[in-house]
Amino acid sequence: MELLLNLLLIAGGVVLLYFGGEVLVKNAVVLARSWGINTMVVGLTVVAFGTSSPELAASLAAALSGSPSIAIGNVVGSNILNILLILGLTALIQPIRAQAQFIRREVPFMIGTALLLWAFLYLGQQVGRWEGLFSLILLGLYIGFLYKSSSGENPEVAQEFEQEYGQPAQISWRNYLGLALGLVLLGLGARILTLGAVALARGFGVSELVIGLTVVALGTSLPELAASVVAALRREPDIALGNIVGSNIFNILGILGLTALVQPIDLPWASIQRDMAVMLGASLLLWPFLVTGARLGRREGAVFLALYAAYTFWLLQG
Repeated sequence: MELLLNLLLIAGGVVLLYFGGEVLVKNAVVLARSWGINTMVVGLTVVAFGTSSPELAASLAAALSGSPSIAIGNVVGSNILNILLILGLTALIQPIRAQAQFIRREVPFMIGTALLLWAFLYLGQQVGRWEGLFSLILLGLYIGFLYKSSSGENPEVAQEFEQEYGQPAQISWRNYLGLALGLVLLGLGARILTLGAVALARGFGVSELVIGLTVVALGTSLPELAASVVAALRREPDIALGNIVGSNIFNILGILGLTALVQPIDLPWASIQRDMAVMLGASLLLWPFLVTGARLGRREGAVFLALYAAYTFWLLQG
């Protein structure tokens, strides 16, 4: 009975996070577009960051509940899942070719954020308030750079964005109400998911870090998964690529940055070094396809999926 209750809590939390993220993203896009913000900037910031809002809510709730392992496991696990599982599945449905230089340029920054987190945990064994503040400042500079460099928007990517999220609409009180509702659903879902995940980990004798890397990471990554699969089915994989790259950047700088500013995250390097190596390796694996302009096709997508399956099996074996 207790196992069933914990599973129901996790499932209920995931559902609330999913719908909260959806409501938040849709209304945030309408507001951003109405303010005249560039399409690609909206895609790599508002949409990417909005789909990462479940990770933010879950990580904050976990850290404040005294479960820092779930908080950092959620971020590292989500970044691994985003590249190997979601991009792998997207490429399997519809091959991806990075045609927009604007997107390709973000990959080195994504790798740099992974290295930054590596340095925080390896050198200091924690992500403290100073590290969190530095990460948030870096995120702010990154967003400012996107705005300044967005004048030459790629018309093909802009067209894909219009098909996915629609034309600019007039804002109304409903959009602000939608933002508030999305935030409430995210907060409630995060709390329920964290309670169920912690109880499940203790019941099975599994570490909270493993639960964060698997169950919580998968649950909070549902918006990215849904958005990417829909984009692939519509033959618009560039939207998925921009979303994943932007989300991975925000996961480290925004989610861990804000979480650490509220509640410092202490974690021994030995417990996370394997997963950090996998996250960095997955980021580097994406590099050749985007730098050379080579296609991330179905064969490569199958390899990505196989690598994620092998990693998950390795993780669960302890």
